[in-house]
Amino acid sequence: MKIDLAKSEIIHFVGIGGIGMSGLALIMHGMGFKVQGSDISFNKNIERLKKKNINIYLGHKKKNISKATVLVISSAIKKNNPEYLASKNKNLPIYKRGEMLGHIASLTKNITVVGSHGKTTTTSLIASIFSKTKIDPTIINGGVLNSLNNSARLGSSDWSVLELDESDGSFLEVMPTYSIITNIDREHMDYYKTIDNLKELFKKFLEKVPSFGKSFVCIDDLTNKEIIKKLKNKNFYTYGSDIKSNFQIINVVQKKNYSKFNLKIVVPGKKKYFIKNIIIPILGMHNIRNATAAIAVAVTIGVSSKLAKQALFNFKGVQRRFNKIFTFKGSEFYDDYAHHPTEIREVLNGVKAAYNNKKIICIFQPHRISRLRDLKKEFSLAFKKADQVILCPIFAAGEKIKLGFNYYDFANDIAKNSKVELFLVKDKENLANFIKQNIQGKKIVIGMGAGSISNWIRDLPNLI
Repeated sequence: MKIDLAKSEIIHFVGIGGIGMSGLALIMHGMGFKVQGSDISFNKNIERLKKKNINIYLGHKKKNISKATVLVISSAIKKNNPEYLASKNKNLPIYKRGEMLGHIASLTKNITVVGSHGKTTTTSLIASIFSKTKIDPTIINGGVLNSLNNSARLGSSDWSVLELDESDGSFLEVMPTYSIITNIDREHMDYYKTIDNLKELFKKFLEKVPSFGKSFVCIDDLTNKEIIKKLKNKNFYTYGSDIKSNFQIINVVQKKNYSKFNLKIVVPGKKKYFIKNIIIPILGMHNIRNATAAIAVAVTIGVSSKLAKQALFNFKGVQRRFNKIFTFKGSEFYDDYAHHPTEIREVLNGVKAAYNNKKIICIFQPHRISRLRDLKKEFSLAFKKADQVILCPIFAAGEKIKLGFNYYDFANDIAKNSKVELFLVKDKENLANFIKQNIQGKKIVIGMGAGSISNWIRDLPNLI
């Protein structure tokens, strides 16, 4: 899949340290493009890029783009960014990440995964299945696959497996061959303004799938169910535990180290059949749905169910998705990316089902002031399957807006509405002291959030 390019083209990624941007940069570098980029600070994504000899600038400065001929910007980049402004002045072509991803995807047959929650795990599960076949796809994921120790990999075939970002509407730039819609939740309202606008874009995306492709839509999600009723072209299959699903989840068993289920498959033009004893080494109904999407698209394309089951059984997981970090005084500490009320609820439901006799403690760091402000009530109700919540300060993610309510009142709302014990901590050291003095015995402790909480959890063994 190598491409001969004009030697003068240099593609500069603004915000290259983001998981999605770094993955795209890595793939384009592997395809033969001259790639460079900038970000405000060093991280593991940048470390992976530097190992490929990709030029990285720390800090956003006008001089960084002096030789660039094309600019790619992440959704987090503001219009007052000096590199963006300098590129505008130089009349350079400027693309959003989603637009550039669409250009790359147009070179391949693809499987795209989009939705409010579960995208990264679903993409990873599909990649795991394909890794067991002779199909060697290009993978661009929104999280680091443990099997690759990376979020992206350039394949040798004309297939790609892509996680798409719906946060700024740019997922519509990709022409999907096969698509998966996991769910649609009230998220990114700073861009969409209303849930109806969000639903309309997902409807348009489903309508883009060609006649020789197929969409896979989870109808356990009520919004998904609503949208497919409005589609004139019924070029989709459904999946979920809903009895009307084409790929129906049945006979679910959830244990400490795995989930097990069967699929009842009823699709037009084929006899009803079953795929039995599917085992995945991850917890929760949300992950069973994610695995169902992966196996549904795989067998539809022509992968044998036996091979798909084997790949799912050997799935190595994704970083920041209920990963065990350490044990302290008999309690197990985990790290998870859940930062939306739906994600928190699903993770806690899964852990409760698997560890029913253990006390569950959630260390939660809210991510973005706007998200907490918009979903205050939903957050207060999300922790019902926990026994204790340790609430950390908000990770603002660069937002400089007012919360609009008292944070202590919000803490009280969680305690009241989720019926949990709640403790407030002011920083990482304060958290460590609380853990040292109060956590012992066989408990499950989960750090949750999309900000610095992952580093806090990983640093705890050095502080307690």
